[in-house]
Amino acid sequence: MNPNDRIRQQMLQYFFDRNANATSQYGKKGSSVKISDAKRELKQQYGLKQQEIMSNLTYLIDKRWINKTNIEKTVQTRAGSVPSTITWYEISADGIDKIEGESEFQSNPRYAGININATGANIITLGDGNVVNAEYADLHSELENLKKAIAESSTIPEEQKLDLAVDVESIRDQLAKAQPNRTIVKHLWLGVEKIVTAAGLVDVVARVWPLIAGLVT
Repeated sequence: MNPNDRIRQQMLQYFFDRNANATSQYGKKGSSVKISDAKRELKQQYGLKQQEIMSNLTYLIDKRWINKTNIEKTVQTRAGSVPSTITWYEISADGIDKIEGESEFQSNPRYAGININATGANIITLGDGNVVNAEYADLHSELENLKKAIAESSTIPEEQKLDLAVDVESIRDQLAKAQPNRTIVKHLWLGVEKIVTAAGLVDVVARVWPLIAGLVT
């Protein structure tokens, strides 16, 4: 386990709790918080050091689990108007989903605008944006293992690996359908199977075959 994962979980939980108890977006009871307040409260709650907070906050922002917002305003001084920027941090929708789990309101960028749950099939939404008919979930997983084996193979030429990976992904895309196009699946699979078997990936092919046989025979 990555030693930073515990810190990231604590920080995300802190921002989640703040959002859950917020009565406004900004301010003392706001869902958003300034870094000085976040540092103080994270130290009080979890004993986190400033260096731990800042390095892991960068990670959480890059992963889009925390939103960073800059608000500019003008401050009046004796010398005149001076621009000032305040930075606020707040848990994102992705961060909330990380804590709560999947929601029916989650969007799928690969199938934007389509109500996937209205297909009538038992659909599983995966973390990488793919969807799969639950009937073919095991096959979908083994095809991912096959694609990884292709990428790591020392006997398959690099230029051929991309073609094979694309064909494997095309098969996986068919598995989102209630009724995959068997002609397409068979055509793609026979080509992939021939090459990867010749390359020595017999064990991986053997794991896929019982799951895909019903679609290609």
